Amino acid sequence: MTHPPDDAPRDDRTHLPPPPKLTDEHLDRLERGLRQVARVPGRAEELLNAVLEVSKELQLDVVLHRIADTARDLIRARYGGLGVLSDTGRFCKVITSGFTAADEPGAGQGGPLSGLCHEGLPLSVGNRTGQPPSTDLPPGHLRTSSLLAAPIRVRDKLYGHLYLGSKTSGEAFTTEDENLLTALAGAAGVAIENARLYQQVRQATEEFQRGILPELPRLEGLELQARYQPSTEAPRIGGDWYDLIRLPDRVPCLMVGDVMGHGIAAATVMSQISNMLRVIAFDEQEPPSRILNRLDTVLHELHGGPMATVIIARLEPHGDGRRLQWASAGHLPPLIATPDGRARYLAADIGLPLGVDPDLPRDNHEEELRAGSTVVLHTDGLVEHRARPIDEGMDQAAGVAATLATASLAELCDGLLVHSEATEGAFHDDVALLAARVTSAP
Repeated sequence: MTHPPDDAPRDDRTHLPPPPKLTDEHLDRLERGLRQVARVPGRAEELLNAVLEVSKELQLDVVLHRIADTARDLIRARYGGLGVLSDTGRFCKVITSGFTAADEPGAGQGGPLSGLCHEGLPLSVGNRTGQPPSTDLPPGHLRTSSLLAAPIRVRDKLYGHLYLGSKTSGEAFTTEDENLLTALAGAAGVAIENARLYQQVRQATEEFQRGILPELPRLEGLELQARYQPSTEAPRIGGDWYDLIRLPDRVPCLMVGDVMGHGIAAATVMSQISNMLRVIAFDEQEPPSRILNRLDTVLHELHGGPMATVIIARLEPHGDGRRLQWASAGHLPPLIATPDGRARYLAADIGLPLGVDPDLPRDNHEEELRAGSTVVLHTDGLVEHRARPIDEGMDQAAGVAATLATASLAELCDGLLVHSEATEGAFHDDVALLAARVTSAP
């Protein structure tokens, strides 16, 4: 989505950890590691490419696997691994590279790698005419007659060991190989630290975002579920939210919105809009279109008309089920799943977002929901992806909802998120999702 205007309200009282970045200390440590290049004539470019490869990821598990794979490719080894140490200095996790189902890893612990826990020095074990080393290797490591290892330090604390076994050429590891691996281990320490900082910032960001989202009430005749999924691309606060209140006429009112932009500014505007919307909806009650018109006018007068999409839906008692009365300000329409295993997005003119023209008229729409039916409101991060049109994403979401129409509401919501992530391999935008299932007449 686009960024909010420069004059969007900001809340200077809100502070979050800065995004991870290379400090002078990081650069010094990386420089010390890269000095090993001078000892490796003709292979500087390979080493630098390897350093870039391990430094371009921020998810810790991905970083660890990338380090093991890159080290094996750089040194041209058959097997590779990264042994992670616990606080007590024992191997607690081993990431392997190059292993197949036919390989039988050693079952023991300790050995040369364990010695590094105390010495913190590179280690090499030459070929022994096919004979394995005299001591066992940690779990997950193939018993091999040729071993090369180097310690990985994060902030001068021993994090683990990067090790390789059996060169593809059958030769023994050389001093040049040892220098290359030592340099790569230095860069790996920086990459691991950045990934850990990323996790810390991401956790703080997600906790902040979830902290300003409401808990869902218990309502007779309805089952409710909500989900908030932050973007997996970068730790950032967004403008996606959901809310649900019971109006004075006892009718539940569902609200989902998305402020254009990201960061503190978007989160601040989101908080202002959601709070105003609660008050206006409680005062106006109905129809939803009038609530949106009044919200747009107030935002325009007080805050210059920030851009946002919003959908409001009332679930009114109707016979044995409910009547869904809804209006949208540029937001995706409701997704309806019925107990006969069908699902579809309601076809309607969704209008323009808030912040375009507060005098524009908005339409109301209605849909009857019988017992067992589910309505899902969500932001576009669930269906909008870079490699496909949004209509295709909506069709796929409807397909998932149809498959899970009779599953538990929690399974349906989780299934939508899992499918969205699996399609792209990540969430490129935040997702707010609010679902209600009609269980009986109130």
